[in-house]
Amino acid sequence: MYVNTVNTSLRGDQLVYTIDNSDTKYLVVDYDLIDVYQSVADKIPKVERVFVNTLEAPAGFTVPKGMTDLKDAYGTDISVTKPVVGFDENSILMLMYTSGTTGLPKGVVMRYNKNILDRIKMLAGIILTPDSVYYTALQLFHGNALYITTTCALVVGCTVALSKRFSASKFWEEIAKSKTTVFNTIGAIIPILMKQPESSYEKSHQVVRVLSAGCPAALWEPFENRFGIKLWEAYAAIDGTGFIANFGDGPKGSIGKPLNSIVRLVDDKGNDVSTGATGELLFKVDPNKKSSVEYYKNPNASGEKTKGEWEYTGDLMYQDAQGYIYFVGRSTDSMRRRGENVSAYDVEQAILKHPDVLEAAVYAVPSEMTEDDIMASVKLVEGRKLAGKELWNFLQDKLAKFAIPRYIRMIDDFPRTETFRIKKGELKSIGVTKDTFDAEV
Repeated sequence: MYVNTVNTSLRGDQLVYTIDNSDTKYLVVDYDLIDVYQSVADKIPKVERVFVNTLEAPAGFTVPKGMTDLKDAYGTDISVTKPVVGFDENSILMLMYTSGTTGLPKGVVMRYNKNILDRIKMLAGIILTPDSVYYTALQLFHGNALYITTTCALVVGCTVALSKRFSASKFWEEIAKSKTTVFNTIGAIIPILMKQPESSYEKSHQVVRVLSAGCPAALWEPFENRFGIKLWEAYAAIDGTGFIANFGDGPKGSIGKPLNSIVRLVDDKGNDVSTGATGELLFKVDPNKKSSVEYYKNPNASGEKTKGEWEYTGDLMYQDAQGYIYFVGRSTDSMRRRGENVSAYDVEQAILKHPDVLEAAVYAVPSEMTEDDIMASVKLVEGRKLAGKELWNFLQDKLAKFAIPRYIRMIDDFPRTETFRIKKGELKSIGVTKDTFDAEV
């Protein structure tokens, strides 16, 4: 028996694929998501039984016919006979599907003899004590909240403060009132918190440490100084086997050095790059630990992830002379313009320097030429106004000319996954709209 955690934002074909591809037989659904299940029920015939979580259901709510109230499974009057089964360490423990922002999700396989618990135990011993209060506002179907927060807390026996959703305006209030001592975050959240108005709660908290993934280098020290915390940076992926961390022992802006891993940085031809040059990060696979990545019923994807003795991350990095590694961006976020490679991450960080900008997403759109044109969708700080041409002018001395977006569009909000990632695929499909600023017009 194994668990498949399902992203609650999925709808339609992606939801059907995640449930059907995983061979799920028993489905647990929150009472307020029953309609989502029913919308695809006829397309997932492998599901044999549906349990409804009614814990927070309103008075008078009734479980639909043919479904089972989950709380009935905990009744004291139920007679249970424990089956006598053997244990196979090669059995599947869990499936966790990737976000699927560039195609159908892929089910990452964890087996009893091949999972990330060794790394989790090590991390828990470093960042937590039994007295810690560990906060997260991220979703439990994703590795960040499920493993880095909840499982770490289980290892040391400390308290988890679990918020239902991320709220920038209430973030520090929740932190202070829950007496949080540790929280983890992702890079996209840090600029948002930095552009919130000052709050008395941000000065009255008990946080001693923040574990970050992808903190923009320019905001690292300002973030620490404003909120009076110490930030540690770590790099890992749910569909990866390596771990890199900067536990305050490396330069600010660096993700640190590999822990118990051998790495390479290579160009698009597979050749090692020189110190300071950008290349794709590779982790060496340890055959004795069976550490290669496996995607459920998808050998082609598994083969593309691990080639020979090296695991390809798809992340672009560079390494300094002391061996510290720095994140540059995703290889899939690299664009080609005027004969030059442009990192979407670098352009986004330049845009975020404008005080009126809250968030930005940069991506390629079709060009009249053979290369890409660069487009930026931008969300402003509440109550601020900024024209596309003003932002374009602002970027003139902050980026190379070929990296400055031709198109800039102001939007109210971004389409997102439940793990807070912006769905750039949806933005690309919308493309250049009538209200988009075009620098060449």
